[in-house]
Amino acid sequence: MPRITRVTTKTGDRGETGLATGRRVGKDDPRVEAFGAVDELSSALGTVVAGEPAGELSSDLGEILRAVQNDLFHLGAELATPGGDAGARPGPRVEPGHVERLEARQDALAAELEPLANFELPGGAPGAARLQLARAVCRRAERRVVALSGAEEVSPEALRYLNRLSDLLFTMARVENRRRGVHQPIWDSRA
Repeated sequence: MPRITRVTTKTGDRGETGLATGRRVGKDDPRVEAFGAVDELSSALGTVVAGEPAGELSSDLGEILRAVQNDLFHLGAELATPGGDAGARPGPRVEPGHVERLEARQDALAAELEPLANFELPGGAPGAARLQLARAVCRRAERRVVALSGAEEVSPEALRYLNRLSDLLFTMARVENRRRGVHQPIWDSRA
């Protein structure tokens, strides 16, 4: 388990950062963009979970999101280790079981909902609105990882995980609105 002894290292003052293997790259490197977007996603999920004690999020959804945040640290560690360097410093990765857990949670929550009839606008209950924002951040993280995969090796599980997660977050938002008795705003294509 990595141990952080100092937050301020001053090693990034010239616009570079270190990957998990110690290799230095620019802070605008596609790999840094990818794991940075995953970090941003985890932080967005933290704002969703923060609403749980205030009664703004169903507790079972909070439990799911805390597990997802842990998975996202696995994904960030994987993305911070270039494919060719992975053998030099093996670490946690997103595995097929992580994706399968998301799919099972998605199926269980979707069973609470009616089929979609229209495009829905983000909003509704506070927890649902935050989940929709996290879904949009998840899609951005997915785009960053896809961009990285065009230039460097990225595991297919990493891409599958983010794709399934955005679906799960969308479903969780719909479930939260339903449980709270809040009407989901619908897109009016004629307006």
